[in-house]
Amino acid sequence: MSWFVFFIPFSLLILFWINSLTNTLCVQREIPDEKQSRVFTIINVLITILLVSSYVEILFTV
Repeated sequence: MSWFVFFIPFSLLILFWINSLTNTLCVQREIPDEKQSRVFTIINVLITILLVSSYVEILFTV
């Protein structure tokens, strides 16, 4: 159960880091404000799916 204590903060850190990179992408590519929210939503949903699937994989292999 100690991996659970590690996984949650790690996931939050990953989400924060990905959002930071997404913001940098939006600024560099000069994406309009109307489309930025869609970009953030899509990326956050995909990263969340990836993190949940990783959690489930760890849950069933440990």
